[in-house]
Amino acid sequence: MLKTELLEIIANGENYGIEFKRDDIRPEQLAKEVVALVNFQGGKVLLGIEDDGTISGTQRPNLEEWVMNVIQDKIHPMILPLYEEIQIDQESTVAVVSFPQGISKPYVVRDRGKEEIYIRIGSISRRATREQQMRLFEIGGMLHTEVLPVPRTDISCMDEARLQNYLKDILHDPDIPSTPQEWETRLLGLGFLTEAVDNICCTIAGLVLFGKSPRRYLKQAGLRIFAFNGEDKEYQALLDEILDGPMVGRWDIKGTDKSLVDGGIIERFKDTVTPFISQEPTEIDEGLRRDTQWHYPLEAVREVLINALAHRDWTRFVEIEVGIYSNRFEVVSPGMLPNSMTIEKMLAGQRSPRNTIIMEVLRDYGYVDHRGMGVRTKVVPLTRAHTGKEPDFVASEDYLKTVLHQ
Repeated sequence: MLKTELLEIIANGENYGIEFKRDDIRPEQLAKEVVALVNFQGGKVLLGIEDDGTISGTQRPNLEEWVMNVIQDKIHPMILPLYEEIQIDQESTVAVVSFPQGISKPYVVRDRGKEEIYIRIGSISRRATREQQMRLFEIGGMLHTEVLPVPRTDISCMDEARLQNYLKDILHDPDIPSTPQEWETRLLGLGFLTEAVDNICCTIAGLVLFGKSPRRYLKQAGLRIFAFNGEDKEYQALLDEILDGPMVGRWDIKGTDKSLVDGGIIERFKDTVTPFISQEPTEIDEGLRRDTQWHYPLEAVREVLINALAHRDWTRFVEIEVGIYSNRFEVVSPGMLPNSMTIEKMLAGQRSPRNTIIMEVLRDYGYVDHRGMGVRTKVVPLTRAHTGKEPDFVASEDYLKTVLHQ
């Protein structure tokens, strides 16, 4: 790092990725700051800087060795920082300890026989709450929330007819359960049920895929759909509706013929939004038909919705939100992108499912492209061809928003 770059960082002050410390900091305090940063987006700890940005310089002998020993002894899993010393003037040196965002979250501070998890909020490092810890464990691949038990549920909360339809007609399973015990064993094996203390409960995956009324037990299930006359949210909405029910439909399949018997959320979503994303022509064509004119490509709209259902973060206690405005269609899926995924990787076709059971069931039904590249092969090219505009993807720590423009 150049001296000029360092001075600019110091002048801008502490933030979510920059921490100032004197070099007489206690080992556990340094470990806390590093852990908070790697659990967020990575960053730098500048040693030899006062909290107000005054350069006091480093004083500790063998500082690099001390820093590396602290990180090795007190931080788990192991990280490999970059250590630099920048000479400010003849009397002052600043040490810069840099590290990227961690890929093995959550990172913990090990001190006095305890492990503590810290996160970065603004320019402050704080102990992570239970919900924040859950998200870190999920990001690190150590927790799969879709198989967590949903309290107060049991096998009776699931739609038996839909489960029968899935095993018999979708999977073509030759051995359909015939007794309650057989059903329980099969659904435990599929990950739709799980053992919780002395009870057998629905998993999140089982409940949202096949549950009769998932929101009764899991408030973030389902969809909330808004429609407005203008380009912003207004007090008076044209539509404000919450869809609850199983994700998947029940189908009658005979040979190659497939007809819908009872729609799930995906089919009900289409019926709900159609009046707000399409227009019926006033005149009939030569074949005595009125062909619906769509403001957006229907296949792209469907793909965006299914992606949100398949990949949402179940540690977030809000539902998926669909917004229809006069100039755009938006879907907000709760949670940051999973497993080090980025928008660039997503657009390139890289796949990294968060909820593998939900994803595989949707693929069994044909809701999901078997290649798992719907954004690259459907959303982007279909929207571009239909409207002449590129879709927008906005990722934050709290959500992924997909925007289709008219």
